[in-house]
Amino acid sequence: MPIRFFASALLLILLCSTGFAAETNAQRMPNVIVVMADDMGLGDLSATNPQCQIKTPRLDRLASEGLTFLDAHTPSSVCTPTRYGLLTGRYNWRSKLANGVLGGTSPHLIPADRPTLGHLMQKAGYHTAMIGKWHLGWDWHKTNDGIDFSKPVKNGPDINGFDYYYGHCGSLDMPPYVWVETGKPTAIPVREEGVTREEDAYGWYRKGPIAPDFEIEQVLPHLFDKSIAYVQERTSDVNRDKPFFLYLPLPAPHTPIVPLPPFRNASSLNPYGDFVMQVDHHMGQLLDTLKEQGIEGNTIVFFTSDNGCSPQANFPVLKEKGHDPSAGFRGHKADLYEGGHRVPLLVRWPGHVEPGSKTQSLVCLTDIYPTLEAITQQELQPTGGEDGYSLVPLFEGKDSTGRDTLVSHSISGHFAIRQGDWKLLLASGSGGWSAPKENVARKQGLPDLQLYNLAADPAEQENLVAEHPEKVKQLLDLLQQQVENGRCTPGEKVPNDRQVKVMPQG
Repeated sequence: MPIRFFASALLLILLCSTGFAAETNAQRMPNVIVVMADDMGLGDLSATNPQCQIKTPRLDRLASEGLTFLDAHTPSSVCTPTRYGLLTGRYNWRSKLANGVLGGTSPHLIPADRPTLGHLMQKAGYHTAMIGKWHLGWDWHKTNDGIDFSKPVKNGPDINGFDYYYGHCGSLDMPPYVWVETGKPTAIPVREEGVTREEDAYGWYRKGPIAPDFEIEQVLPHLFDKSIAYVQERTSDVNRDKPFFLYLPLPAPHTPIVPLPPFRNASSLNPYGDFVMQVDHHMGQLLDTLKEQGIEGNTIVFFTSDNGCSPQANFPVLKEKGHDPSAGFRGHKADLYEGGHRVPLLVRWPGHVEPGSKTQSLVCLTDIYPTLEAITQQELQPTGGEDGYSLVPLFEGKDSTGRDTLVSHSISGHFAIRQGDWKLLLASGSGGWSAPKENVARKQGLPDLQLYNLAADPAEQENLVAEHPEKVKQLLDLLQQQVENGRCTPGEKVPNDRQVKVMPQG
């Protein structure tokens, strides 16, 4: 009897301790917040541009409390494809979207069986939420007369791993202007609304259906209010033991550029500068909430942008006042040049990331997927994060993640590949909106390829194609290999979703 009693007691202790260990592990698992600004350039933060003329004290403080990446890139130089890359850890051009972006009524892009950050974090026991600008399509209930907003939305972020979502479908200048909360429109549009470029060069948005509870100027603060409420809910006594993952893709400072008082005219630059200041303010409110809820020390915060600054910010006016959203790099949103895809990336993780640290390591937003995979101690899978390298080594003070290449993609579907300091553009011009555009470049007889050494020529001014044909061939072969392998990381070959052609004519 004593032996049996002892054995039973020991078993009970083991079971209890196992349960306690699982609970403790869940409590120790960090909450994760990924904030993605829309069209914010590398030059719009002092942390990544010492000559920045926009005051961003809260983001500067975030940088001082964490790690600042000085060579971070988006997988694309425009909205939709970058969001795809961030969520899947996979280059966007492997998907069915070969170029351009989706609209406000486009069907869903990411199939339910494609691994995403949402799925990854759900598997790790997280509650997951997407609040903000989705821009990856969902399926409105369409009729011959248009959209029936009284019916549920299908194939939204919920099929891509998010337990809860609240947001709008496209960019904030794309109708319909309707909030959808986990598959249900919150109100039915009763009128149409829009502002022309002639009426407001900064605050314009396309005319279309707008719901009574959707106010364009209030969208940015409203989304932060929703996010703050979500954090408060997830840190309540009933939810506190389960970690959360919040993906917060902002609609700003993309058009419509609509800063509210007291930020209006506060930058002494133009409405764009004002709007960036407003983004900074709201980020401060969110960060303050983490502290107030007692979870600041156990929450990883990522802050980044989906591409470089848009020309809608009015570069000439900003330049007159000493501000360059591209921080001296060539180009802007939509381009293959550095200004199109080199973006701010800040990460704060108290106790794990050295405060005030900086890194020159080459990274891409596709790297966030394997980073969270590593942090949540999940095994690598054949799909999911195929084009990402974990950032954890950089968090630990190392110099590299193992990434030595970067494939960039422009709005028109043109490619660039970088290895080390060498960057090859498979385009005659910018591949995007800045001069020279592709049609102009071809008329001017410019070469089909551009080769730059970023160490010697960070502004991409001297095309070295003719001087280094062996380097051109090496990079072209490397790009083709990464296309055919379906991944840029070690692992088994996987298929792309379409036939990908990268080689330019000629």
